[in-house]
Amino acid sequence: MHSPPVDSPSQRPGPRTAALTAAALAVPALLLLLLVAFSWHPLLAVDGDIARTTHTWAVEEPGVTQASRILTDWVWDPWTMRVVCAVAVVWLVWIHSAWWLALWVAATCALGTLAQQGLKSAVGRERPVWPDPVDSADYEAFPSGHALTAMVVCGLLLWLLHLYGAGRALRRTASALAVVSAVGVGLTRVWLGVHWPSDVVGGWLIGALLVALAVASYERWIAPGTGRLDPRESTDP
Repeated sequence: MHSPPVDSPSQRPGPRTAALTAAALAVPALLLLLLVAFSWHPLLAVDGDIARTTHTWAVEEPGVTQASRILTDWVWDPWTMRVVCAVAVVWLVWIHSAWWLALWVAATCALGTLAQQGLKSAVGRERPVWPDPVDSADYEAFPSGHALTAMVVCGLLLWLLHLYGAGRALRRTASALAVVSAVGVGLTRVWLGVHWPSDVVGGWLIGALLVALAVASYERWIAPGTGRLDPRESTDP
């Protein structure tokens, strides 16, 4: 009797699915951007209440605060995430000769950096200011660059694992690590008092939107043109 393989790869996302996902993410991302840009009072009030509460906890719990600083400055720092993305790009080129896919991943990561800097400058939202700060950060607040970069890089890596038919156990482990990283870095930014909660949510939404747009555009324009819809196929003749 023939039994199906346990870790058979799941179906790759089509351009329509990715485009619908991008549209679904664009609505709340744009709405939040407008609410922040126009300083909608109810949002600012909620931001302030949460920020004041978490700052009080951060001052009272120096051990947790120190751990948060290590995680946000080293483990989940945007540059750490970009290095991980660079390793994935090298892997795509060196092992799989997937030049277009590697370019798409690198371009999406770079676009994330440009998007966050451009939005920070355009919105011009000030960071929280405390009489007894536990950490500091430069430049404007919205969106959180840490949250956005983590979402972009983790989303791209999960997409690559999906494309290359990674086993179920690996996909689940990677998904768990991605959730912990994206959520964790967002929580540390609020805990350390350098971001408002809506900055972090905005970073998550915009980062996820960029990944969805990257997947949709690659599947629509690049994958068919490569002549190999499945990147696991060999490049040898």
